[in-house]
Amino acid sequence: MNLKLFIAIAALAAMPVVAQAQKGPPPAKAPPAAKAPSKAEVQKVADGIKGDKAKLDAYCQIAKLGDAMQAAAQKKDQKKMEDLNKQADALAQKVGPDYVRVSAALENVDPESAQGKDLIAVFDALDQTCPK
Repeated sequence: MNLKLFIAIAALAAMPVVAQAQKGPPPAKAPPAAKAPSKAEVQKVADGIKGDKAKLDAYCQIAKLGDAMQAAAQKKDQKKMEDLNKQADALAQKVGPDYVRVSAALENVDPESAQGKDLIAVFDALDQTCPK
């Protein structure tokens, strides 16, 4: 998984927080942050995606949206980011709840850390199965 996709996943995971912030103050008790996924968990999710054509197609579409998300983020185009995040969220639902859970947990991982690099490598291998 390249850094662009990692950013897209982090943005996707952050959208409920952004939406809540736009609606008003957060609830009295914030939910605890999801703990970082293990490499085995990420590998299991990646294997499940790779083994299901519909999930793989949706995953690859999310990867393509990552480029557009990065461009929108650089331009600070909030409206475009919201639109792309809605598309990515719908696609993530097609990939499945395990992917959504792991994606949210990846928000807590530094992509430059050893753990982050290990997890990104799992998705890099999955990215290689996407059509160019």
